Amino acid sequence: MNNRLTDKEALNLIKYANLKDLGEMATKKKQELHPEGIVSFIVDRNINYTNVCWVDCGFCAFYRHAKDKEAYILTYEEIGEKIEELLAIGGTQILFQGGVHPKLKIEWYEDLVEWISTNYPTITIHGFSAVEIDYIAKISKISYKEVLQRLYKKGLFSMPGAGAEVLSDRVRAVIAPKKLSSDEWIDVHRQAHKIGMKTTATMMFGSVDEPEDIVEHFRRIRELQDETGGFRAFIMWSFQPNFTKLQKEDIVKFRASANKYLRLLAISRLYLDNFQNIQSSWVTQGSYIGQLALLFGANDLGSTMMEENVVSAAGVANKMNQSEMIKLIRDIGAIPAKRDTAYNILEVFK
Repeated sequence: MNNRLTDKEALNLIKYANLKDLGEMATKKKQELHPEGIVSFIVDRNINYTNVCWVDCGFCAFYRHAKDKEAYILTYEEIGEKIEELLAIGGTQILFQGGVHPKLKIEWYEDLVEWISTNYPTITIHGFSAVEIDYIAKISKISYKEVLQRLYKKGLFSMPGAGAEVLSDRVRAVIAPKKLSSDEWIDVHRQAHKIGMKTTATMMFGSVDEPEDIVEHFRRIRELQDETGGFRAFIMWSFQPNFTKLQKEDIVKFRASANKYLRLLAISRLYLDNFQNIQSSWVTQGSYIGQLALLFGANDLGSTMMEENVVSAAGVANKMNQSEMIKLIRDIGAIPAKRDTAYNILEVFK
């Protein structure tokens, strides 16, 4: 593409640009892509089917080992009850992820996806991360492509970007040394896109990353989007250090500032010129910074998130319902709209 933001220019903006100027630049870019002035959101629920995980990421306060007394795997009945509660408030999607359970193979996941899609056909499963897909492939002794194809046939048509953290192996070696590499994360999403499964791209910044790592991350996902066009959106959030191993070991003491979040968000809108949708992360930033993000490039307020367990395990518990989202969107002069997983508008609130 012509006039693309280069890596050097992005790095310069991260280090030196005025925050107000960045907001104005990102808003202009957003308006070019979304001239109708709509800000969307989705009504969904986070369902973590298990908290058992062997990967031991230093930034996670949610996971447990199989022997721990708090360890669980949800039953079909428990999952069904959660979906029924979501349907009762007009929800359309479940964000369905878990820890990387050391014993669950592809057949277990196939049965679960088939059960959900058969019993709740109006619910979209936005499910599993590249980390889960990677391990399912390894333990089942099959390829990424086969894992994704088999789950696709059972009803999994959308995959979140979790597990990307920062796509710099220097950073990953510190915060998640057992997790798949940057190249492997990219390849899982590439294989998903090749079979027609749409995904999202994410980034968790604020651990041990430097500006150069952030730009490397942006570059990797922009290049894959050029290649496949398979990403629906980009979502970025800041590391929440409380109760994590990284904080206990004094590697990361504090949360990244709202200034840094808004700065990087605005630059993501400018750099990721092939991403139509960028989502605000009010879950980690709080509702008012989440609202402010709409003036720094975001065109989507994300999920009402009826249930959230991972971020709240790190001591951050922000909540918001549909009416609150509508009010925040209207407050900035935008038009609120409810969407589905594919960013189709379901209802506009004039």
